[in-house]
Amino acid sequence: MNERLAIRRPWVGLLLAVLFVGVASRADAQGFISPFIGYNFGGDAGCPHITNCEDKHANYGVAVGAIGSIVGFEAELAHTNDFLGSSPNESTDVLTVMGNFMLAPKIGPIQPYGLGGLGLMRTSIEGAGQSTDENQFGWDLGGGLIAYFSSHVGVRGDVRYFHSFQILDLSRFPNLTIQDTKLDFGRVSIAVVFKF
Repeated sequence: MNERLAIRRPWVGLLLAVLFVGVASRADAQGFISPFIGYNFGGDAGCPHITNCEDKHANYGVAVGAIGSIVGFEAELAHTNDFLGSSPNESTDVLTVMGNFMLAPKIGPIQPYGLGGLGLMRTSIEGAGQSTDENQFGWDLGGGLIAYFSSHVGVRGDVRYFHSFQILDLSRFPNLTIQDTKLDFGRVSIAVVFKF
């Protein structure tokens, strides 16, 4: 029993520190909404590299949350068509829903940030006379920069990496380029930020 308490104490301390920083910066936190567009690359995406890719497919979505001068939080929804690339026989869509903690020190009109979080990765695959939808838990990690034109409007660019915890079963779709893997990919995007 004492060993359990000894193990839990560092985690409790870390949680209290995060809550203290969040509460301390809450007074200047502002809500935001940030629609974005980008594309996936690397890992299992149809685009193997961030540059020199001819098979780019738009990834679009929106993030909503609150951000202060030090920390922030966001919930993000994103969708990609033809995730594994264009194919006449199969269609692969990926939907991600992530909740992220942001470390975002504000320096004048710019705000660099790093983020990480957990959420849902939903794949929808059609082809070979059948279709399937599969939900997986996953995580994301990344960072970027927000540049503000005014106190309420800015632009944002970031790069993120997504990875699922579970194995995606693609054995029923013989024409797909990957088989039975944990889904992972990177994403580069640009967005508008509206603070309120």
